[in-house]
Parts: sequence; structure tokens; C-alpha cells
Amino acid sequence: MRRELATLILQEVKDPRVKLVSLSGAEVSRDLSHAKVFVSVLGDEEAAKEALAGLEHAAGYLRRELGHRMRTIPQLHFIHDTSMEQGAHIDELLAQAARTTPGKE
Repeated sequence: MRRELATLILQEVKDPRVKLVSLSGAEVSRDLSHAKVFVSVLGDEEAAKEALAGLEHAAGYLRRELGHRMRTIPQLHFIHDTSMEQGAHIDELLAQAARTTPGKE
């Protein structure tokens, strides 16, 4: 499902709000009725809000298109995944600590 959604968003969704979105994961409930779709967004918090709004707007279209490709189509719930930003922040903090540590040259 993740691969199909990524393809649909990349190739079919024309909403400019979702152009800087990448899918980082998906979790489908056991009964296949709901799916949490984790998305990473390039940009600030406002860009993330806009992207999520665009994805919510396109959810009906995405479900319909998934219906042509999959047997069961869950409700889609888009969630902003901040793990990439958190990882980048941690890398930045580690690099800063390495630069300020005495004796490290």
C-alpha cells in the first residue's frame, strides 16, 4: 500500500501543496479498515500543515485509485513524521558538541 500511495501522490496528485512530500511509512489496522500514513515534508511547520491539508483533500481520490489496485481499501489518516528533522537536529547537536569539546582538533 505504501508503494502504491507514493506512486499516486508523486504521479497523479496535482495539488501543489503535496509536491514536497515523501511517505516514510504506513501502518494498517488488523481489520484493514484504517491506515496511518506517515509523511515527511520538506520545509517548515507551515509547509507541513499545508501538505497534510492537501493530502486530506486528496484522500478520497487516493482511496478510489487504491481501489483499482488493491482488494481492501482502508480509511487514510495522514500523520506528519518528524523523525528526519529530529535526526538532523541530533546530528547538528553532535557536530556542535564535537567542535566545542576541548582537546578535539
